[in-house]
Amino acid sequence: MSSNIPTSNAEQFVEESLIAGLMTGSLLQHKDLLNMLEDVDVRYPRQRTLLHVGVGIGKADWVQELLARGADIDITDDSQQNALSSAEEMVRQFPDDVERSKVLDLVTLVHRRDQVILRRLEASLSRSTDHATPVASPECDIASLKSSVNSLRREMKSLVRQLSSSLEELKAQVCGRDTLLRCLEEAVTSTAADVMSVKFGFSGEASLSQPTSDPAVARQECVDAMMRKTLIVYGSGVDGMRRLFERLYDEDEYTACIIKYLSGDDQVKVIVDFESRNIGRMKEKVVRLDGTQGNGSKIYTICDFESGTVYLGAKYCSGNREKDVCAMLAWALSQLSLKLVFDNEGKPYSKGDVEQEREWMRAIEEVEERRKRGEGLDGCIKYALNGKTLKAKVCWLAAAVPGIITYDGSTRGGAILQWQAPLHSSLYSNNVMGTLLAKAKR
Repeated sequence: MSSNIPTSNAEQFVEESLIAGLMTGSLLQHKDLLNMLEDVDVRYPRQRTLLHVGVGIGKADWVQELLARGADIDITDDSQQNALSSAEEMVRQFPDDVERSKVLDLVTLVHRRDQVILRRLEASLSRSTDHATPVASPECDIASLKSSVNSLRREMKSLVRQLSSSLEELKAQVCGRDTLLRCLEEAVTSTAADVMSVKFGFSGEASLSQPTSDPAVARQECVDAMMRKTLIVYGSGVDGMRRLFERLYDEDEYTACIIKYLSGDDQVKVIVDFESRNIGRMKEKVVRLDGTQGNGSKIYTICDFESGTVYLGAKYCSGNREKDVCAMLAWALSQLSLKLVFDNEGKPYSKGDVEQEREWMRAIEEVEERRKRGEGLDGCIKYALNGKTLKAKVCWLAAAVPGIITYDGSTRGGAILQWQAPLHSSLYSNNVMGTLLAKAKR
């Protein structure tokens, strides 16, 4: 069972990273962090565990891994939901979601296994006391059975930790060979890069002909490429603009994939006014995606699909207000990436993809129902729902994902999306991000 003792800073970092990874990342990227976790049943806000969160967002691979590590399916959160009741509720809400059905199957299987163990223990206890004078009440017997199950669960967790430790030792044994292979690979790659990678365009600027495997270099290339696509027409904001692109790249996978994709597209342009918070001096009249017209002096940012240009008023790009400007930029750049990658009027799916279109319609219906019930919704989601056309609603709803992540941060933003628009968050994670990364040139 989970402990109420405060964790150390290192443990807290591991736990927070796992929550963020579970919301937005792949299981393979976070297995090392799971190995570092002392208690797989550690409690988070609202008394939820990692298993609660995994079940809630329908991450079957995460749920399977957590169950294999001995996660307790009987722990209840503040709403008295355990993993099984939560999984059943998710399937009722999303009957066509294959991942959530898999999650329910996994949790049900473990629940049945635990019930079998309990019955066998009861039978064993009954046989052992047939010829003995009873000395304990039925309540004590049940407590003893539960204690036995918990002991088995703890033993399973211990075995998982031992297995992880053995794997690390095995990795260490072959470290020497892997190091030599990596050195050889890096030497060959470096030589090839010296000969082939740098080409000079008409403007004399250098550009890489193929992606690099070094994460730091890849980040720098993407940010530099976005800076070359950016024109600051008022004010001096080169450093501020670079910070914005770096922040988007570093914030989360949701935002990084947008920069990775747009940095390699020649159609992209970003025009910025660092002396004003609106775009009025750059674009006086604006026609939004839903056809409504606006005055640029009252608009902070907009994506012009026709010219492939994002306009941004960035006067307050400093201090605590920087996240406001960065979130607006993420929202506009996300719309542009949708328009370019899917070529379907900004919709987050390809033309003729009936299944995805149906899923996004369900996502709109989901948040519309929440609004009708008077539940709180983020401003980005409300703005999307107020769109006058369906294409504007679905585009703005998709763009709200990186906007919210950027403004509220990876962990809190992911939690907001999970509670307010779980289907829409899942669609963006599973389909939009994958498409952007698959078609990125860097």
